[in-house]
Amino acid sequence: MDNYVNIVKLSVGTETVEGLQAWQAQKRAQTADGLPRHVTRMWPKREAEILAGGSIYWVIKGVILCRQKILRLDEVIGQDGIRRCAIVSEPEMTRVAATLKRPFQGWRYLQAADAPIDLAPGRAAEDAIPPQLNAALAEIGVL
Repeated sequence: MDNYVNIVKLSVGTETVEGLQAWQAQKRAQTADGLPRHVTRMWPKREAEILAGGSIYWVIKGVILCRQKILRLDEVIGQDGIRRCAIVSEPEMTRVAATLKRPFQGWRYLQAADAPIDLAPGRAAEDAIPPQLNAALAEIGVL
């Protein structure tokens, strides 16, 4: 049994994995040491389980398409004085089997046993499937 838990998060405003990568390449989406981060309002209660090997799985246009290993959780205090959590991850994205995910707010825990499987490294070099086709294929269980 796996002793870690993952997080699943909507990538709002991006259309493709490459779009998410472009966003994370911007300074404002990085930590001081240059790692990608996503700042969220809530601090995960299952922090120890996440840091024991969890990843952040990204939902793009209603489909989980990739993941990044979570390295740490940093405290961020906004200009409003509110404590937030920066989920800091490895820059490398691993593509996963396309899996439909209904819209939700914030983030959700994702058990390791329920996580989409990683695609073979050679599959990342293939031409990207248009998001609508990707969602349709995932819906019928082809991807």
